Parts: sequence; C-alpha cells; structure tokens
Amino acid sequence: MKKECIAMLLAGGQGSRLYVLTSNMAKPAVPFGGKYRIIDFPLSNCTNSGIDTVGVLTQYRPLELNSYIGSGVPWDLDSTTGGVHILPPYQGSKGGTWYKGTANAIYQNIGFIDLYDPEYVVILSGDHIYKMNYAKMVERHKAAGAACTISVMEVPWSEASRFGIMSVDENDLITEFAEKPKEPKSNLASMGIYVFSWKALRKYLEEDEADPNSENDFGKNVIPAMLGNGEVMAAYRFAGYWKDVGTLESLWDANMDMLSPESGLDLLDESWPIYARSVNAPPAFLGRTSHVSHSAFNRGSDIEGQVENSVLSPNVTIGEGARVSYSVLMPGVTVAPGAVVKYAILGENCHIGAGCQVGGAPEDVLPDVWGLTVLAPNCQVEDGRRVPPGVMLDRNGKEVSR
Repeated sequence: MKKECIAMLLAGGQGSRLYVLTSNMAKPAVPFGGKYRIIDFPLSNCTNSGIDTVGVLTQYRPLELNSYIGSGVPWDLDSTTGGVHILPPYQGSKGGTWYKGTANAIYQNIGFIDLYDPEYVVILSGDHIYKMNYAKMVERHKAAGAACTISVMEVPWSEASRFGIMSVDENDLITEFAEKPKEPKSNLASMGIYVFSWKALRKYLEEDEADPNSENDFGKNVIPAMLGNGEVMAAYRFAGYWKDVGTLESLWDANMDMLSPESGLDLLDESWPIYARSVNAPPAFLGRTSHVSHSAFNRGSDIEGQVENSVLSPNVTIGEGARVSYSVLMPGVTVAPGAVVKYAILGENCHIGAGCQVGGAPEDVLPDVWGLTVLAPNCQVEDGRRVPPGVMLDRNGKEVSR
C-alpha cells in the first residue's frame, strides 16, 4: 500500500460568504461552469498529475458532496490500492471533535495517511478553480530538499493583505511568511496548496496539537513554526489561471471567465481535462423562437427565449419571450415566459414566474446600489414580481441581508 505521494483535500468549509448558495451544501459541492462542481477541479488535477490516492476531508453539510463523489469513478479514482476516500470527523477511543482548523483536520487523519506511508503529502483546498500539475510541484519540492513547498502567485498589491504573504531569496526559498498582513512586504501570495515531506509534517502536527494556544491552522501556526525552526521552505511559482471562488462575486466572475478566451480558463484543453459526474438528461433543445449568443448550455436544457453571456447548467428551461443575460443558472432552474433575468446567480431548482424582473445591469441603476442578485436553491418567485439588483432571496422568497 506504500505510495510516494498522496493528496489530502480540505472540503469541509461552510462557505459562509456564498450565503444562501451554501445554506444546505458544502462550498466544494456548489455547481460551476454549467457542467461541473467546484471540487471537480482539484480532483481532476490529482488524476492528471498521477496522484491516485486522495483523502477528502468533509464536515459542513456533506451529504450532497459525498453523494457526488461516490466511489470516484468519474475522476478514475476508484482504485483498490488507493482511490478517493471520504474522511469526516469521527469519535475514537480517546474522544473526538469537529475539525478545529486546517492543521487539526490533517492531524485527525494521521492514521489514514500512515496506511500509505507516503514520502510526500499534497494538501489541497476544495474551493479553487484552476488547473495545476502537482507532479511538477513535487519535483520542485524534491529538488529544493524542502520540508514544505508552497504554491504561490503574484497578486495585485491592493489585494495582498487578503492572503498569506511570503518573502523569498534568490533561489525562491521562503525567508518570511505573514498571514494576511496589514502592511505586506511582498505581493507573493500563498494559494493554499502545499507539499510536505510527511515525516516532517507529522512531527509538526503533533507539536501543534499539543499546544493549547494554537489555532491549529497551517497558515497561522504550522508554517510559521517550521520557518522559525529553520526548515527548508520552498516557493513554487504558478502562472496559470487560479481563482478562489469563496465569494458571490468571485464565483460569478469565474463563470464569466469560462466564456472568455482571454481569461486563461481553458476548459477545452484535451491535454488536461476536467472530469465531472455526468447528468442523465436528454440533449439540449433550442426552439424556433430561441436565440443563444456567447453562452454555455447543457444537457436537458429547453430554450425558447433569449440567452446571452450566460452559463446554463443541465435541465434549465427558458420560456418563450424570456431573456437571460450575464447570469449563472444552476441545475433545474426554470425561467417562465416573458421573465427577464440580468446579472444574477440562480440556485438549483429555482423557478422564476412569468413576467418577473430579476436583477439588473449596472447601467440600469445607481452605482451605489448595484450588485449581483442571488436566489437560494428552490426559491420560487411568483409571477410578475420584481427582484431589484443586489437583492438576495432565501428559499422561501424572502429577502435576506449579506
């Protein structure tokens, strides 16, 4: 069962900044790009990188995520000598707790990692949209003789205080690390993707768990401790497309990026496919009154209206005379005849009644009140209702604050 390298995928986050979209599901299970869910990207990266053993650490509302992953067949991760494993918190002989932080989540699964006795462990997040060859990052880790390698990319200076920021020497070895500094010394940001030498990580996880004052977090505790003890810490520079889709705006942006050839998010690249669980639905149908431009649509779609600059998931229905623009429609959404949807994210199985006005474009309203309109899964909007730009509705159609 020994493996040179395994991956541990942190997928238990609540995703509170996605508000009503994650009220009943974990953030990595949120639909993306019409065909996918967010977790498809790190799982596909593992398969394409030759990593065939993945532990998925779940916690917050895991039912839909667990069901979606199943035995890992869509990602070719159903191996009998590895494969994908769902790892929720559990009660052991010495008690048990919820995962208290990223480091504690890995600590609670030391037994699972030890089953494979790996040389290296790749730690991943389940809420990023990107394509990365982890094998190249592991090679960088080996060449540097590092205890830890952190994937980094340059970010705008104005955004640097949102990330873990590091300084490096001429060999791209890390000399300083600060978690979300108010006055960053660098714009080289951690992407939350790590490669650790397992023996070293195991030691630091045990020491971190024994510290009653620790927050049990990689960025706040484990990485600073390793750096403070003089461990070799390497940076791995990443220059491709990467986006943390932890906010409504970033989720919408990433969906729109999928429609833009200049964005760098190329999902047509056959050399690095993104795999997903297929939907059992009939072919898409475009009616005689339909008009679709610069948009993505999927199986089971029934389109009689107009769609532009939008991403439609499977089993979406757009009625005759309806108009959808600059919006993201998740699986099972229905937009009834004559309704208008602009600059919105509609959760799974929403129903927009006939003649409704949902959202609006920036030029339609005052700049200080414009924003994305977001509807929770299963929200039903009655015929003729107007839902203004920037409003968010729960599943009962009631307005909620952000």
